[in-house]
Amino acid sequence: MSKTLLIKNATVVVTMNDTREEIKNGAIFIRDNVIEQVGKTEDLPRTADEIIDASNHVVLPGLINTHHHMYQSLTRVIPAAQDGELFNWLTRLYPIWAGLTPEMIKVSTLTAMAELILSGCTTSSDHLYIYPNKTRLDDSIEAAQQIGMRFHGARGAMSVGQSKGGLPPDRVVEDEKDILRDTQRLIETYHDHSRHAMQRIVVAPCSPFSVSRDLMREAANMARSYKVSLHTHLAENVNDIAYSREKFNMTPAEYAEDCGWVGHDVWHAHCVQLDDHGIALFARTGTGVAHCPCSNMRLASGIAPIRKMIDAGVPVGLGVDGSASNDGAHMMGEVRQAMLLQRVGFGPDAMTARQALEIATLGGAKVLNRDDIGALKPGMSADVVMFKLDAIGFAGALHDPVAALVFCTPPNVSCSVINGRVIVRDGQCTTIDLGMTIERHNALAFELADAAN
Repeated sequence: MSKTLLIKNATVVVTMNDTREEIKNGAIFIRDNVIEQVGKTEDLPRTADEIIDASNHVVLPGLINTHHHMYQSLTRVIPAAQDGELFNWLTRLYPIWAGLTPEMIKVSTLTAMAELILSGCTTSSDHLYIYPNKTRLDDSIEAAQQIGMRFHGARGAMSVGQSKGGLPPDRVVEDEKDILRDTQRLIETYHDHSRHAMQRIVVAPCSPFSVSRDLMREAANMARSYKVSLHTHLAENVNDIAYSREKFNMTPAEYAEDCGWVGHDVWHAHCVQLDDHGIALFARTGTGVAHCPCSNMRLASGIAPIRKMIDAGVPVGLGVDGSASNDGAHMMGEVRQAMLLQRVGFGPDAMTARQALEIATLGGAKVLNRDDIGALKPGMSADVVMFKLDAIGFAGALHDPVAALVFCTPPNVSCSVINGRVIVRDGQCTTIDLGMTIERHNALAFELADAAN
């Protein structure tokens, strides 16, 4: 028997539909896990199994996070890695991450997902690329199922250790045959191709400086045989460029193309240093980019030319990146930072508030190769977030409440619906005991750090 949900009386519903319609006194009617109607409150049904009064709220499509390393929530602000660029930062953290356990993966994933959900995110990718002590991507998947988040689990991998010229220590890399075998297992066990899928698997060798060319090519072949997406890091900073030129005699974009890593089913994280040839290549092939502004600033990687990418036709989504290179996972905060950073890099009109929101919704959906999320319109997945407008951070900003979400202090949601299910109500997560989760997470964070000393 179907269940209906009515969200009504919203100050404004930001649809992100084909005309980018914004509906004052808006409403959304949901049946089970799919949006059935969107319009003015007076034009929609007046009854439903559950009714949410969204008076004094802005209602948005759920935000989409296209790049994260959720386990890194355990190593935020570790003193040894508070400063330094990417390669320096990684070499200091790899030995700590070697102590990760299955419980640490699950609890850190629950913590990271709760933080994301409370900030407006309803769909997230997570790139788990280190597997010590019998940890598995299954640990993350269990957490996603428990909290109720739409999840693209990326089976990352590192296979080239320091003895072979790679960056990671040999003790945290895996055999390539084992990587491919486990990736196949995960796809066959968990991947859901259907529309409105809550769980998908992504093939995701970590980076050009931690896996071989053979693994990149084999991974691409496997992903395409199963019709799943591909994800990795690319062109994150100048050292990344130098490594690619020295090892492969190619730019990162040239190397990606050589390995078969371009196309609508591929997205690359960062691309801060992507050159004009790379931008044109990505635009021509529909290859996506996950923009992670906070992390790029934290590690001084630079300002990704997102305005140029979008103008060229490159699909661009937003990512918070790992919480050890961002130290936060607030999606609306990331939207704000994306807008501000493009203005610093390319001028005061380089990005508007609504353009930043579009990257975090429609852009993220395209990057993840989905057409069922990112907008509020009939037939779309019922992923809806609501932000209350009476907070002090919005005082004086209600001339344009949609832009206020981006320009003002980043808010948390008062309500979040994921796949038709209320996951946040009155600002509180309904599916896990958040206080107990945070307490256990903090204990595990100290345990992980102590074990490395």
